[in-house]
Amino acid sequence: MTELSFEEAQRELEGIVERLERGQPSLDEAIALWERGEELLRLCLARLDAAHGKIEELAVRTETTTPFSEPGRGA
Repeated sequence: MTELSFEEAQRELEGIVERLERGQPSLDEAIALWERGEELLRLCLARLDAAHGKIEELAVRTETTTPFSEPGRGA
């Protein structure tokens, strides 16, 4: 099974929410959709947490990088 991208998981989750809100699925199908929705939600949250961590890491790197010359000073 190929791993879903964040965007694919989000689209599938939105589709599940729409189906459940319309109230059309049977009870068994609604339970299966709910379980799949929980899986997708966990996947999306994990991706967001990973992205947040990378952004923080890049921000720290940027803060600790010394520029070759500072603005306003002769290079």
